[in-house]
Amino acid sequence: MLRRVDLSEDSATDLRRVLPRAAVDVHAALEAVTPIVQGVAERGYGAAREATLRFDGVDVAEPRVPAAALTAALDALDPAVRDALNESIRRARIGHEAQRRESVETQVVPGGTVTERWIPVRRVGLYVPGGLAVYPSSVVMNVVPAQVAGVGSIAVFSPAQKEFGGRPHPTILAACALLGVEEVYAVGGAQAIALAAYGDLDAGIEPVDVVTGPGNVYVAAAKRLVRGVVGIDAEAGPTEIAVLADSTADPVHVAADLISQAEHDTLAASVLVTDSVALADTVDAEIERQLGLTKHVERIRAALTGPQSATVLVRDLEQGLAVVDAYAAEHLEVITADARRWAERVRNAGCIFVGPHAPVSLGDYCAGSNHVLPTGCTARHASGLSVQSFLKGVHLVEYTREALAEAAPHVLALSAAEDLPAHGAAVSVRFER
Repeated sequence: MLRRVDLSEDSATDLRRVLPRAAVDVHAALEAVTPIVQGVAERGYGAAREATLRFDGVDVAEPRVPAAALTAALDALDPAVRDALNESIRRARIGHEAQRRESVETQVVPGGTVTERWIPVRRVGLYVPGGLAVYPSSVVMNVVPAQVAGVGSIAVFSPAQKEFGGRPHPTILAACALLGVEEVYAVGGAQAIALAAYGDLDAGIEPVDVVTGPGNVYVAAAKRLVRGVVGIDAEAGPTEIAVLADSTADPVHVAADLISQAEHDTLAASVLVTDSVALADTVDAEIERQLGLTKHVERIRAALTGPQSATVLVRDLEQGLAVVDAYAAEHLEVITADARRWAERVRNAGCIFVGPHAPVSLGDYCAGSNHVLPTGCTARHASGLSVQSFLKGVHLVEYTREALAEAAPHVLALSAAEDLPAHGAAVSVRFER
């Protein structure tokens, strides 16, 4: 099932070049997305409405979902799903409350202090995709950290669905209602990102300060275009799972986890990194067996047989560690003997799932972590969505006259060295009278 990349005899390979990767080009998508984003920037919701009709096949005259529709969706929600969402929210709040940051005041010198304050952004636009699947869990993962951070104004954007009268999926609406989010717009794709960034005051849509949330390549391209106008979390692409496993791993578990991520999208990446040929062989057989028991067989098979998925054979776990660091997966499972020790040595991953009883799907819903994570090797420098995504660090500098006098000679010397004499004069003038 999975193609093989054998690195067990190779010690000098440029790993980033040989490892499997989805052929998704955000830069190429910019050509298609740029006119949409520019149109919304210039004409507001009118341009977004045209794009919604073009791509989603539905004409939405009023994009904001009425409060009554949110309440009705929650009332009609399956009780088991409601209980599961409540538990997901509860655990997410516990996990994210621990990320809150307090102001820190530091005395640099007697009479001179620097205080770092953490201030929430005023308004955020949270994107919830609605393509091949419905993602109420993404409502939870976006909204909870924003609420914990103290964001006062939250707007959710999710694609209009023709089969639901031009509104987002009812389960999305129910999740918003459950979280107390009252501002929800039936707009998806690149036009949603642009509308969040630029707003349309005539249509009652206020622009946001930060846009977050997963989406397809066109959403990622739109985020790239509006970055700077607003803050963004990341340019998230197709989902990824890497599993670092040795001979102690249960092939049934490994196969199930690889399949679970392939279920998202034909471009989803599932990568097994192992030093055990026997495990790789058994996982292949297990994938074939389990595929016959699941629902989205064609989608999963396309993802698992695509160029983005593979089994990477390594000579030992040390090399395996180098491989997973180079791959920098969105989700990384470590299923080895002494798994915690190996997991703590990983540098690059969006989220690391340790041991045989922490599958990625737990993190998707109920681990208490966040499932909005960096993809496409960006975990080398980016983090998953968190409370910090919605906070700004601002310094307060307070100096007494005496403390400023002590620093004055150094300020004068450095301002002269940089040929910026007015900088120095702004200090010395304070001591001339």
